[in-house]
Amino acid sequence: MTDVREAQLQDGSFEFLAIFLEGLPFIFLGTLVSGFLGTYLPRNAFEKFLPKNRSAAILVSGLLGAIFPVCECAVVPVIRRLVKNGLPASCALAYMLAAPIFNPVTAISTYKAFNNSYLVSGSRLAMGYLLAVAVGLIMARVAHKHFLKPSALEESHEHQHPRTLSSAMNNSLRDLMDVGLYFTIGVILTSLLKTTVIDPTSDFWKGLAENSLAATPAMMILAFILSLCSTSDAFIAANIGNFKYGPKLAFMVFGPMMDAKLVFLYSTVFRWKFILFLCLGLFVGAGALSLFFEHVIGANWNQGVTP
Repeated sequence: MTDVREAQLQDGSFEFLAIFLEGLPFIFLGTLVSGFLGTYLPRNAFEKFLPKNRSAAILVSGLLGAIFPVCECAVVPVIRRLVKNGLPASCALAYMLAAPIFNPVTAISTYKAFNNSYLVSGSRLAMGYLLAVAVGLIMARVAHKHFLKPSALEESHEHQHPRTLSSAMNNSLRDLMDVGLYFTIGVILTSLLKTTVIDPTSDFWKGLAENSLAATPAMMILAFILSLCSTSDAFIAANIGNFKYGPKLAFMVFGPMMDAKLVFLYSTVFRWKFILFLCLGLFVGAGALSLFFEHVIGANWNQGVTP
C-alpha cells in the first residue's frame, strides 16, 4: 500500500469517527423521542391543533421546528412515528425539511458565525421555510403510496402499543437498529467522498468565488458530501473562501435538507425514486432561490461578515 493510500485510509477513518460520533447522540435522541411518541402520543393528536385546511396545516408544520427543535439526523425517526400516529405525510415532510434550520441553536449559530448578521440568519430561515412548505404543498396532491415505503404505509395502520415504559423503550430500540444501520452506511460513504473527492482548499474551489452561477451548485455539492450538522455548518460556510451571498446561503439551506447520510436515513421512510426526485427538486429550488436572494438582498451584503 502506497503512502498516499495509507494517508487516505487514515484520514477516512478519522472522518468516519468524527461524523459518526457527532451524529450518533442525535440519532439516539431522535429514536428515543420517536419511541415515546409512538407509545404515548394518541393517534391523530396533531389534528387537534393543526388547522383543518391541509394547506394551512402544512404552513404551520413548517414552523414546528422552533417548538420541537431537532437536527437533521434526529428528525427522520421522529417523523416516522408521527406519520404512524396520523400526521399527514405532507405535513411531516414540511416539518422534516424545515426543522433542522428552524432549530433555535441553528439560528443562533448562523447569527454568530456571520458576525451577528440578521440578514444572513433571516435569509436562511426564510429560504428554508419556503422550500419546505413548497415540497409539502406539492406532495399533498400525491397519494402516499407513491412516495412512502410500503412498510410505512402498513405500520401507519398498526394497533397502538400498550402505554408502558417497556413498550416505549422497545419501540426506541427497533427504530435505533433500523435507522442506525442506514446512518452508518451513509457515514461510511460520506467519509470516503470527503477524503478522496473534495478538497475545499484546492485552486478549483478558490477559483469559483467570483462566479455565483457556478459556485452555487458547487457549494451545494460540497454541502451534500461534507454532511455537516445544521447546528455548526454556518461556521464552515462563513470560512470557506470568499464566496458571495448566494452560494453560502445555498450551502446552509441545501445541506440540512439533503446530504449523503440523509439519503440513507430517508430510505427508511420514503421510496428511492421519491428521494431522487426530492434531491433534484431541492437542488434546483435551493439554487434558484439563493441566486434570487443574492440579486434582491445581496446589494446589502456586509462584506465585513466574510473572512
